[in-house]
Amino acid sequence: MIEFGHGTHAGLRRVRNEDTYYADAGSGLFLVADGMGGRHRGEAASAIAREVVVDLLQRNQELGEAIRCAHRRLHEWSLSCRDGLPRGASLAALQVRDDSYELAWVGDSRIYLWRNGELVRITQAVAKPPDGKAAPRGSSRQPARPLPISAVAPATHALGVTGLSELQIGTHAGRCARGDNFLLCTDGLTEEVSEAQIGAVLRRNDLAAQECVEHLLLQALEHGGQDNVTAVLTRIS
Repeated sequence: MIEFGHGTHAGLRRVRNEDTYYADAGSGLFLVADGMGGRHRGEAASAIAREVVVDLLQRNQELGEAIRCAHRRLHEWSLSCRDGLPRGASLAALQVRDDSYELAWVGDSRIYLWRNGELVRITQAVAKPPDGKAAPRGSSRQPARPLPISAVAPATHALGVTGLSELQIGTHAGRCARGDNFLLCTDGLTEEVSEAQIGAVLRRNDLAAQECVEHLLLQALEHGGQDNVTAVLTRIS
């Protein structure tokens, strides 16, 4: 059984919300995407990435290939526009099938696993991306133990921005355990909320998944809300 919570907020300093997400327990697919490019470009980029991945996975495409197709689609869109400005998105995705899971990501959106009272960061620590954002403040506060992964996707990579042949997709797969919590979030959360604070919320068994997400979004806003913030929490029971 899957329980999930989800939410997004533009933050306190941004007019537009360039984040998007998808959450569907029926298909076992969950993702967050953080658009880049400013104005309507970032909003459209994250939406295109979401729709391409969701559509292809519903047609039984492999997760990594669906993400590569989204990458190609965003490149084609950028080339068709005359302004020459980048249109891209980071993306983090979870697919649950029976008693197994698969994770994939590109860019600085993060995935955490809460298991047996321990917060594990599945994605790698974030370096400073090319748009000049600072490294997430949460990354320096009691960092969660990173999990070995089969590929490392650099934080500076992004769908639609990295060269077509240069894209690296971080991946990890494993068996689900009862009580597992998977948190997918954009950097608007991890820039404002430390990993210790994230763990303190996820350990609360008295809260539903939706309540945990609402607590995390509220903390991000209380700590400054400098960026758009999005979180999807998936619980396995």
